[in-house]
Amino acid sequence: MVNTGDSGRMLRRLLQAAHTVTLEALPGLVADQADGAGLYDVAVFAVDIRETLLRQITGRGLDAAAGGEEMRIDGTLPGRAYQRVTLVAETPRGARSRRRWWVPVTDGVERIGVLRADSEDGDEGAVREDLRDLASLVALVLLSKRSCSDSFARLVRTEPMNVAAEMQWKLMPPAAFAGHDVTLGAASEPAYEMGGDAFDYALSGNVLHLSVFDAMGHDTTAGITANVAVAACRNARRQGASLTETSHAVEDVLVAHFGTSRYVTGVLADLDLDTGHLTWINRGHPLPLVVRDNRWTVELLCPPAGPMGAGLGLPVVVSREQLEPGDRLLLYTDGIVDARDAEGRRFGRERFVDFVVRHHSGRQTLHETLRRLMHAVLDHHRGRLDDDATVLLTEWRAGHQHRLVP
Repeated sequence: MVNTGDSGRMLRRLLQAAHTVTLEALPGLVADQADGAGLYDVAVFAVDIRETLLRQITGRGLDAAAGGEEMRIDGTLPGRAYQRVTLVAETPRGARSRRRWWVPVTDGVERIGVLRADSEDGDEGAVREDLRDLASLVALVLLSKRSCSDSFARLVRTEPMNVAAEMQWKLMPPAAFAGHDVTLGAASEPAYEMGGDAFDYALSGNVLHLSVFDAMGHDTTAGITANVAVAACRNARRQGASLTETSHAVEDVLVAHFGTSRYVTGVLADLDLDTGHLTWINRGHPLPLVVRDNRWTVELLCPPAGPMGAGLGLPVVVSREQLEPGDRLLLYTDGIVDARDAEGRRFGRERFVDFVVRHHSGRQTLHETLRRLMHAVLDHHRGRLDDDATVLLTEWRAGHQHRLVP
């Protein structure tokens, strides 16, 4: 049985040791401290980039996973805990008399993996609370270590990554965010061979800045172009530039570096989180979509101003839309809808929107919906895309923020 005093000491000791612990030493540290608080056989599993596998962090080998277990997300109890962001308990069986728990490891709404632990019979409510606290602390430690750990980078990859994808994953913000009455999720494929797609978002006071870019080509130069575009966008935005001024700044930087030989399409948008007022501009990109009442879709119309970097000189028009509570805004690149099956049939916009509506209305989290969407797009195109596919999904809840509690 978990003792409240012991669990408190466990968390304090883990917190104090976390400042200098390495990723490789983390599994042993967590297991040792948890054991003293009545949680046994504790192990931490990280999800891979494509969200198909959970891989145990053992601290051994180049990927810190040597000798560890691997489990698929689909069709397993650990996978259920990950997908539903909830604690899952196994009934004791065989020689094991303790109850086994699978706990989602999350930072806010960003899913990092799962934690396994065994407990004695006792106060189940107390056990659940201690497991949530332990998983939360493990999530914070993993976040603090992953950016400077090659072991973690290897751990979450199941195949080699090209240079463009290496740049893009380092460039883009986390693929999940929640706060101030908004939940946001993003996904990109092909995860290991990404070329010129990129997404970005940032919160400034009560305004959420959103952008999606699609650079010409599908190679390392396309990745460089997208990196330059995102950096220029952030630089202008952080100096207080408007949407129009920001897109001009991106164009100027691209032309200065590449002439007019390289360009990016994109949508740049600002969402007022207090009022739901959305403003956006379209630089030669697929138009944003809004899913309303989980039944119908609105395509947000905006005259295209031409790609950034092409030097066409077309006027930039700022468009506006009033979102309603519960609206879901979809920004995406054409790789989502243009993926084709063996018979040449496109995945298409209708199938794309229908997938989001059906899966999100089935009480899946926004991020689980995106995970399944990207797998569906890949399956439609026989597992390998010819073009990058990116989607940025934002749900505005207007004072009714849904908080995921395992």
